This record gives sequence, structure tokens and C-alpha cells, in this order.
Amino acid sequence: MGRAAPFSPVLGPGTALVYRKGMRPKELDPYFSLVTRLPGIGPKLAPLYDTLLRRNGQPARLLDLALHLPVDLIDRSLSPSIRAMPNEGIVTFQAVVEAHKPPPPGRARAPFRVIVGDETGDVTLVFFRLPKAQIEQMLPIGASRVISGRVELFDGLRQIAHPDRILPPDRFSPDTAFEPVYPLTEGLSSKRVQNAALAALERLPALQEWHDPSLAGRFGWPAFREALQALHQPRQPADLDPQSLAYRRLAYDEFLAGQLALQMVRARQRGPRGRALRGDGRLRERILAALPYALTGAQSRALAEIEADLAEPERMLRLLQGDVGAGKTIVALLAMAMAVEAGAQAAMMAPTEILARQHAERLAPLADAAGIRLALLTGRAGSAERQAVLAGLASGTIQIVVGTHALFQDDVAFADLGLAIVDEQHRFGVHQRLALARKGEAVDLLVMTATPIPRTLVLGYFGDLDVSVLDEKPPGRKPIDTRLVSQDRLAEMVGGIGRAISGGARVYWVCPLVGESEKLDLAAAEERFEDLDRHFPGKVGLVHGKMPGASKDETLARFARGDLSVLVATTVIEVGVDVPEATIMVIEEAQRFGLAQLHQLRGRVGRGGDKSTTILLYRGPLSETARARLEILRQTEDGFRIAEEDLRLRGEGDVLGTRQSGVPGFRIGRLDLHQDLLKMARDDAILALQRDPGLDTPRGAALRMLLYLFERDEAIRLMNAG
Repeated sequence: MGRAAPFSPVLGPGTALVYRKGMRPKELDPYFSLVTRLPGIGPKLAPLYDTLLRRNGQPARLLDLALHLPVDLIDRSLSPSIRAMPNEGIVTFQAVVEAHKPPPPGRARAPFRVIVGDETGDVTLVFFRLPKAQIEQMLPIGASRVISGRVELFDGLRQIAHPDRILPPDRFSPDTAFEPVYPLTEGLSSKRVQNAALAALERLPALQEWHDPSLAGRFGWPAFREALQALHQPRQPADLDPQSLAYRRLAYDEFLAGQLALQMVRARQRGPRGRALRGDGRLRERILAALPYALTGAQSRALAEIEADLAEPERMLRLLQGDVGAGKTIVALLAMAMAVEAGAQAAMMAPTEILARQHAERLAPLADAAGIRLALLTGRAGSAERQAVLAGLASGTIQIVVGTHALFQDDVAFADLGLAIVDEQHRFGVHQRLALARKGEAVDLLVMTATPIPRTLVLGYFGDLDVSVLDEKPPGRKPIDTRLVSQDRLAEMVGGIGRAISGGARVYWVCPLVGESEKLDLAAAEERFEDLDRHFPGKVGLVHGKMPGASKDETLARFARGDLSVLVATTVIEVGVDVPEATIMVIEEAQRFGLAQLHQLRGRVGRGGDKSTTILLYRGPLSETARARLEILRQTEDGFRIAEEDLRLRGEGDVLGTRQSGVPGFRIGRLDLHQDLLKMARDDAILALQRDPGLDTPRGAALRMLLYLFERDEAIRLMNAG
């Protein structure tokens, strides 16, 4: 496989980051060679390794194999005797072959049994459909053998069906007693993956150390390749502990590569001189006067931070995160008003048509009150409507535009875009948010999320952004009564819903996540819709992600007007749907959802003045962990606490939704366990670039190698290519 030619980062005059085409260093060629270079991996096995290891559509490479680490160990330590062994689980013992018991004549499907024993007891080995000659060769009567496999009791006797290992004693080594267990795909065994990984490591050259000598020395970390070797060939359970020296070293390598890339992107974005956007406050005063409530302290603090950023000649790069109902949208409008006061335009991009329309409808009256012309631009706009909006943006008569991905299409031109706002930021790839920012000169960028993100995740994934947090809710919001109800009480629940809607209540009914299949999720929603429609004919609507946008909007509009009393939905309503009159949220099979997602769904109610209830329907019996997770939602409405707990229980992928967002997940580093390493890596990256902006020193050259190794050169290219 030829070497790629991605962009390599080099800092030019001052501290502005520029890019030049560069070739990957030759030393890394073996790391990026295909696994088919290894003996034994031919046309039959290669597709299996591709399935297991493929990243970004690439065939599996030696680097992918080296970084595919085991997740557990099977202990095949030798038991002192048969009597000392447990009665179930993996056991390893030495015994003498005492007897063969072939199946009776005429019963070919019956197993072949072999009795092995020592002076303390015996074990029956069971073989199905294995040739007699092969068994007699493996286990000749009178021979001593080391046997390892899963033992169980059958009619009160210990037996092992098809042992994993049968070895002469002189071929058993205590050094191989611990067998690593890997994440697998069908057709590959852990032993095969381990052998391939060890073969790959033999072909991978040692690399120049990229860590400061004092750092590696202080912690006693092994070299990069030695750390990989230790994890693929563990000698004891402690070797695979995420806090082991080898594991922490590799986690730090990955974090450092990520933090270097983020700091480089930050330098790239901030590098070109921006412009100061200083408003006089007149438009903001009118908006605030039109609001029926005062801003919270958190909103005021966030606005002060945004105003200070806009007034600086450098570009703003800020993340505004707030819990459900914390008031991000009004902060966004006031930030856009600052840009308009300074003579510039502002754009706000939302991930869905529904959300874009709701933002526009909510903001339009406030914009009108301030004398600001606001428009909506989505992919479904009619030709005449679209042309009118495009003309208004190009001439500058439209000062604020709210829209979807349609905003960064080629034919959208602004007279003077000064501020770009991206809502639900991690539903967009980073390059998409930057594509919008490139619609003007030195555009300031504010990205928002309604998913509270633990500080560690902010540091890990959004280190190029400053952060403002809305951690207060507007006054008047009542607590939401959250209840756990067994699915066994479904009929009783439906009766209760009937009484509630007869009193004028409006109800969301969210259907379960059946699995990775959208078809199954949709089938569950349609089945629940039909069931509820029989109980409440004409009162129930259905929305899901596969519906045409117009149909979805019409159903939501009917629910918002009160024409429908119950809205059956998939998680399409997780964000952005705002019906203050909805006071009941039912979430079916709640145990299947992540805590952060449940919290987001719960945030669809409690938005008006009436008391609201969320019912978490679960299918029992719940495990202790599952019940503890759901109880957290009963105990608190603090989204940040819930997100921290979700991170601890499920990992960063579930909190951030990385599979949908294009955010690169970490292969090795654990943000729930390695927070100290992440903070160190951030400081290290900042200091390294301050001391060596061009990465020209010997350590700088090694750090460039690290960026290529963890493919952050590609991440940088994407972030800046749009």
C-alpha cells in the first residue's frame, strides 16, 4: 500500500498555522501496511480482519491490529489438584488418562467419553463427532496430560465438553497461563487475533520517543512498542488493568495526539486576524424588554463571555452548553443581535427542519420587536421563497437567518456574515460547522448543545473551544415528577392516560430502542400507535425519522394545536420539539436508553406552567445496575450530574452520540478513568507548541510522527477542508 499524502501541520510566521503537502515518514510505512502481509492471512481471512478493524473505510492495517487491545483474560493457571478445582468455569489441571468410553453400538450421535484423574478425583471429557483415532492419539490411556476447558456438573459429576487445550506436561508453560480475550467478529478467535497481533509487532520498528524524557522517566513508562507487546502478551491480570504502566502510556499517547491536533486547529481558526464586533446594546435592550422574564445569572454570564469574545480582533470559538430548558436559544438571539448592532449578519444552523422552524417561529416576534429582519432557509423552501431569502442575504437586508444544512450550500452568499451559530453541535461533523464559518471573513463561531457534557469530555473532544455553561433554569419551571413503572402495568397506564387526556392533557409516548435496526424501532412505534389509536380514535399521531418532512411537521403542528392528544414517537423528538402544553412523557422500555438520552426526552415536558410527569416504563426483572441507573433520574434533574453518571456507566460514545456525529472516539484512552492523563496531555500540547511552533526540534519531529501514527493529520485535514 502506497503512502498517503495528507497535510502535515507546520506553523509559519507568528503563530498562525499553515499547511503544506507532506509525505508520511518512511519509518511508519510498516505500521500502515495491510494485514495481508502477515503469514496466514489470505483472501479468506482478510475480509474478517477488515470487518473487525476497518477505520474510515480503510482495509485492516498492522497499526489497527496493534491498537486492537484485549479486554479480558482467561486464567489457565494450573490447579494443584482436581479436588481443589471449582465445579464450574474455566479450569486447568494435570491428570492421567484412565479410561475410554466410546458410544454404544448403533448410537453414533452419542458422545465419546474419556475419564481422566489424579489421586484426588476424576473428570469426564466429552467429545461429539470426533474420530475415535484422533481421541486415542490425543489422550492415550496411561498418558499424563494438562487439560484446560470449561467444567460443569452433570448428574453430580464434573465434565468438560471439548476441552480448549490438551497438552503433554512439558509443553505447558506458566508464562502462557493467561490468555487474552479480544473483541471479535464471527470467524475469528481470540487466539488467532493474538497470534496476528504478535506477528504484526515483530514487523513494526521501534520509533523515536516523543515524550519529554522527564515525563516517561517519572512514571516508569515503557517505550511505545514495548507497551503494545505487554498488552498483547499479558503475564498476569494486572497487566491488562487500564491503570497499568503500559496501558497508561498508550492512553497518554492517544490523548497527546488528540490535544496537539485540537490546539493546531485552534491556532488555524484563530490565526488569521479577525475583526472586533462591538454592539451598542440598543437591539438587545428591545429584545430584553419584549421578554416576559428576566435572564438567569448563567445566561447573563454567558452573554458577557460572548460579548468579550466578539469585541476581540481574534475569532471567537465558543461552546455554549446548557441543560434542557436552560435558555440557550435566547442567548443565541442576543449574541446575533450583538453582531447586527455592529453592522454584520448572523446565521444559526440547526440539525433538522423541525428544529430550524421552531427556532425561527420563537425568535421572529422578538426580532420584530427589535427591528431585526429574520428569515428561515431550509431545503424544503419553495423556489420563489428561496430566491427571495438568497437575495436578502446577498444584499444584507436580511440580518439574521435560521436554517439547516441548506445554509452552507454553494449558492448561499452573505453580504457580511459576522457570527455563525451551530445548534446541537455534535450532530454535525466539525468540518460542517467550519464550512458555515467560511461563508464570511473571519466569522466568529458559537456552537451549542443541549446535551450536558462532562468537563472531561469537553476537554477530550472540544479542546479547541472555550466553554460557557448554562447551569440554571429560568424561574417558574416546576420539578418534573419522574416515576418508574413496570411494563406489566401497561393496561393500567393506558387507562390513566385516557383520564389525563379527557382532562385536556397532552402526552408524548416514546417507543423503545429495539436495537441498531431503524426498521425494528419503526415497527415498535407503529404497533404502539395502532394500539393507542384503538383506545383513543382520532386523538393519536405518529412521528418517526423515516417520515417525509412535511408529514412530520403537520403531525407535530396538530399536536401543538391540540388537535391530537397523544404523540407516539421514536427519539426524533429528543431535541427541539417544544409544546409547552405537553405535560406527560411516557418512555417505553426505558432501560434500553442511555441516561443522558432519557434526560433529554424528559425535557420535552415541564416547559409550561403546569405540573408534569415522566413515566419510565421498564421491562423486568431489572438488574441491580439497570435499576440504579433509572433511580438516578428519579433523584435529580441536574443534567450535568446525570451526564457524569452516564459517562461512568456507559462510556463517552453513548454520552456524545459519537456514532452519529462523526466525532472520533478514543481507541485506548478511557475518559472515565484517565482524566489526569488528559489534563496532562493538554498542558503538554500547549507547552510543546509554544516552545516549538513549527515542530522542528528533534522532539517536534517525533510529535509529528505521533500525529501521523494516530491519524490526527487526517482529522486536521478534515477539520479545515469543509
